[in-house]
Formats: sequence, C-alpha cells, structure tokens
Amino acid sequence: MNKPKIYIRDCIERIKNRMIDIWQVADEVARDKAVGTIEAELEELEYIFAVLVQGTFIGMPSPPVQICMDLLPLMEKDLILLLERVDTANEPLSRLFSVFDIG
Repeated sequence: MNKPKIYIRDCIERIKNRMIDIWQVADEVARDKAVGTIEAELEELEYIFAVLVQGTFIGMPSPPVQICMDLLPLMEKDLILLLERVDTANEPLSRLFSVFDIG
C-alpha cells in the first residue's frame, strides 16, 4: 500500500524537474533573443543620431556646422554605419526581417 504513493511522488517529482528544465531553456532562449533585439535597437538609434547630427551632408536640416565638425572625429563608428546603410537602403524590410527572425 505504501509503494504506490512513493511511485506517484517520484513521478510527480520527475515531471516537476522536467518542467523546470524546459522553463530554464525557454528563459535562456528568450534572454538571448532580447539581447539581440536590444543590440539592433541600439544600432538603429545610433543611425538616427548620426543622421540628425550629420544631416547637412545629405540635405537634411541639422545643427550648426561647427557642432557637426567638432563631433566628426568622435563619430567614426556612426559614419561607418551610415555608409553600411547606403548599401542596404534598397531592402529595408530584409533588415527588419533579419532582426526579428521572421521567416
């Protein structure tokens, strides 16, 4: 009579442990995707900042040229990003799909 209770308790404990393992794996995957999404969002914000500051070169209203020239040495990474965006300007949806892993 005592044996079935122990067996049921064992089964429940194993199921509980499996569910915890599954939950931990799902949590890790979600955190990894969140980091990738935040990195893509940061890159997008850097691009917007670069366009706002260096907009004079592409015909957009921007801060005074003196401020742009003072920031130019500090914006090497942003200028490289602007040049990369010129290559992908024809396919904006493909960039969005690759960031959110659609498809």
